[in-house]
Amino acid sequence: MLKIIEASSFEPTNLFTPLDDTTIEAAGEIVNSVRSEGIPAIRRFAEQFSERTSDQPLLIDRDQMEAATDRIERSDLELLKRVAERIRNFADAQLGCLSELKTPVPGGFAGHTIQPINRVGCYAPAGRFALPSTALMTIVPAVAAGCPAIILATPNPSDMMLATAFIAGAHQVLAIGGAHAVAALAYGFEGFDKCDLIAGPGNRWVTAAKKIVNGDCGIDMLAGPSELVLVTDETGKPETIAADLLAQAEHDVDARPFMITTSREMADKVNAQIQIQLPALPTGNIAEQAIQNGGAIIVESLQQAVEICNALAPEHLELHCLDAESIASQIKHAGCIFIGHQSAEVFGDYGVGPNHTLPTAGTARWSAGLNVFTYTRVRTYLQLSDVPDSLVQDTARLAEIEGLIGHQQAGLRRQPNNK
Repeated sequence: MLKIIEASSFEPTNLFTPLDDTTIEAAGEIVNSVRSEGIPAIRRFAEQFSERTSDQPLLIDRDQMEAATDRIERSDLELLKRVAERIRNFADAQLGCLSELKTPVPGGFAGHTIQPINRVGCYAPAGRFALPSTALMTIVPAVAAGCPAIILATPNPSDMMLATAFIAGAHQVLAIGGAHAVAALAYGFEGFDKCDLIAGPGNRWVTAAKKIVNGDCGIDMLAGPSELVLVTDETGKPETIAADLLAQAEHDVDARPFMITTSREMADKVNAQIQIQLPALPTGNIAEQAIQNGGAIIVESLQQAVEICNALAPEHLELHCLDAESIASQIKHAGCIFIGHQSAEVFGDYGVGPNHTLPTAGTARWSAGLNVFTYTRVRTYLQLSDVPDSLVQDTARLAEIEGLIGHQQAGLRRQPNNK
């Protein structure tokens, strides 16, 4: 059951759990081994974690991915195609919002071009279950961005995952996971070039490894345990709310499902529904533990709920209340907002359009979810042909103020009488 929490005693900072030192240290040892040894270390960890035997290839090419499409149910193949198309349509629409720029500046023009990142590694977990939805969510936006080389890293890839990688548009599959997969993507190995960017969620080992390699390559974000905050008033439907909270809770035992409500009666009804629905879930033992991480926060008004949401900056935010659009407009910090009773977070998980890889642990204050822009760079340029003396003099004086006389002289060389 959700514990009842009065808003006056709720501390949002209690939710923010950084990576522990033990995990970072252990992941660092794995990363350093792969970086220094290459294939021998990768093989050692792949065998240790029962991912690959010594005679199985680490890399799987597109022809083998395509072959896997014949080994899954035809209806599932069509499902993958439909979901990939929905994700692609949204990514294409996003990319269409960003355009190249050319604008006049003193002496000529400046602007930017939109360039895809050349080589990207997409990570899809495969812990208790393989996650084809995450493979689609990480690969398809990279394809939409025009990335020339896209590699999916996932341990023990099943036919379903290989078929997903093919449908999504990956060029290769790296058949390992964990910290050693992140290191392999970041530093490369014999026959495999390093990636410029690594994107996608994973367990704490993956997250720790991404933190370690960040700077040697780019990363999308550091994803923590999954979060849902659900705001409801007396108009909410207890059966639906309980189902949504349990759907979040079944991710893993560290998941964080919260409800914020103006109605103590609603909290009691939702708890009653959780008790009814929980025994029927095959993942009930996990969900029951995760439910304890959350709670039902009782507030005096929806305005107070908004304030708590903005303090939490949750990964997922569902609004089950009257005038949900107005409430949504007041939310400053959230990974993705699901507006209205029908806008279930699970639809976002499974490819209605927006990406399901979202910032956690309050990082939505300064970051956004994975999207087509993650795989692009805005590259600026400057093209001057008739530099006005005023620009030369401004540049020369600022350089003098900073003590960079070489800069000053380089600017003065562009004076009109020096052409």
